[in-house]
Amino acid sequence: MNTSILTPGTDLRSQLSRVWKLSVPAILTQITTIAMQYIDSAMVGNLGANASAAIGLVSTSTWLMGGVGSAVSAGFSVQVAQYIGAGEPHNARRVIKHGFLTALIVTTLISLFGICISGPLPRWLGGEEALWQDASAYFLVFAITMPFMELNWLASGFLQSAGNMVVPSILNSVMCVLDVVFNAIFIPRYGVLGAAIGTGLATVLVCLVVLWFCCLRYEPLRLNRKEKCPVDISILKRALKIGTPVGAESIAMSGASVVSTMIIAPLGAVAIAAHSFAITAESLCYMSGYGIATAASTLVGQSVGAKDYRLARRYGYITVIFGSAMMALTGIIMFIGCPFVFDLLTPVAEVQTVAAQILRIGLIAEPLYGVSMVASGALRGAEDTLVPSVLNLFSIWVVRLGLALILVPLYGIHGMWTAMAIELCVRGLLLLVRQIRSKYLYPETV
Repeated sequence: MNTSILTPGTDLRSQLSRVWKLSVPAILTQITTIAMQYIDSAMVGNLGANASAAIGLVSTSTWLMGGVGSAVSAGFSVQVAQYIGAGEPHNARRVIKHGFLTALIVTTLISLFGICISGPLPRWLGGEEALWQDASAYFLVFAITMPFMELNWLASGFLQSAGNMVVPSILNSVMCVLDVVFNAIFIPRYGVLGAAIGTGLATVLVCLVVLWFCCLRYEPLRLNRKEKCPVDISILKRALKIGTPVGAESIAMSGASVVSTMIIAPLGAVAIAAHSFAITAESLCYMSGYGIATAASTLVGQSVGAKDYRLARRYGYITVIFGSAMMALTGIIMFIGCPFVFDLLTPVAEVQTVAAQILRIGLIAEPLYGVSMVASGALRGAEDTLVPSVLNLFSIWVVRLGLALILVPLYGIHGMWTAMAIELCVRGLLLLVRQIRSKYLYPETV
């Protein structure tokens, strides 16, 4: 067995300690990301329900574009984690070079596509005419900054895959502060467009810094001009194999969210705004799940790279239990405190009431939602992406949308969140079964 650069301990206590040390910075990264969403929502919320609804209308479309970026990031980051685990940092650097070039090409094309559709998009989504101008402007700025967002995600992913969770966490905190400053400058002058400009500028500046650190400062990943790196088709093929299911899943799931938006759009601005605020508030609960999922992907990936499948399985189970417990705890806290959160996000009393009602429906599913997040991260580290992606797609397209089509006409926005809660429970169970049975974590049985 190869020796990992980051050699883990062999006892449970040291493994729990390692999960904790990698998870906490990743969770803090998620906190700052969510904080940016809260800041934007609160600042824009003061402009009224229509301003919040305009952002909510196109938010699912921004997730759809980001889905392709997540595929690129996953396809290359998993390879970096496994090469670091195998003690081959020179191969990790070769992957990094291919990853950045691929990401730049792909996201530039996505950006151009987004710019082209930004005008008619709110109309296609079925939003009210009063929302079109602000929604189009917000989406346009997002599309322009998409390449910088992807390079930021990718560089942060490479650092995390190599075991450095601290620097991405710090830089995301800086991005949060910059977002506050820029929003304070631009929102009073440009409204919804100002929120997009503020977030975009913060993203660009932090992207440049994280690229500098990843490529020039961090020793295991620091690029060396003397290391020749011709195009290696095998790296691209492996990235395609890992990333395609992830990308298809992200795009299809975001597409399902777009369909969900189209289902609730006729319910009016209050329903759209409440839905958007509830999602923003819920994100504070699942930040721990995403952070622990990042740690799971790194730990499992490095263990698989070192050919220690027993350790990979153990890290998978530890992180799933940890993620589910953390999200259960944050879900309970949010269930109690969500009225206070919505008081901060919007001054519109009707939106506050509806948002609190629907969020409490969704919070019931938080523990199993945590299972699905972390299990997906662990399986991704083992290069098991196809079956989990299929399970996720089945869950959201068949279970969630199927129930939504039945429940929304009967119960409105409350019906949508009931469908979401049921689907998240189903998804968690499906991913847990997959982790238990994955041949990628039990290669000796194949």
